[in-house]
Amino acid sequence: AVVSTQSTGSLGLDFPNLPYLIDGDVKLTESIAIIRYLGRKYDMMPEDVVRGDLAEQLVNGMRTYITKIAYSGEFEKAKPWFINTLGVRLKEFTAFLGEGPFLFGEKVTYIDFMAFEFWEQCRALSPESFDGMDVVNAYQERVASLPRIREWMDSEDCTRRTYSINAPHCSWPGFPNTEKTE
Repeated sequence: AVVSTQSTGSLGLDFPNLPYLIDGDVKLTESIAIIRYLGRKYDMMPEDVVRGDLAEQLVNGMRTYITKIAYSGEFEKAKPWFINTLGVRLKEFTAFLGEGPFLFGEKVTYIDFMAFEFWEQCRALSPESFDGMDVVNAYQERVASLPRIREWMDSEDCTRRTYSINAPHCSWPGFPNTEKTE
């Protein structure tokens, strides 16, 4: 399988975009389509489809909010609203997670990876929002401690070391450069 963020050129993709995945005859673009495909391929789908859809949409909805404020041109004005919403969602996520250790008990699902990535982005924006969020912080550490995730996070290829969350020209690019670049 090839997953890439390089130019799509003429690869025969239905919706040429980045990232893309080519796995044999399967050619996909769009992050959610790719991660769902990989979830099905590697038996990382939640058993409870309804709760899985709900958890995925929580992450996607919040991701939409963070993207909107990052590109709004009024980031500092919108940031307090997002941080307030983040506090509410972190508490809801804590209740949803329950006994864990992962979102759907012992089984790691693709949604755990989506949630992990998103909460790390939120932590980059508002580290103080995670103060006292022991359940979420422990969850993040459990996901980060999965052997392949730890290996990647410790590697030089880890995107948090080399790529921003958003485009460098937006109001809040995210890590590694937290300052807007002109």
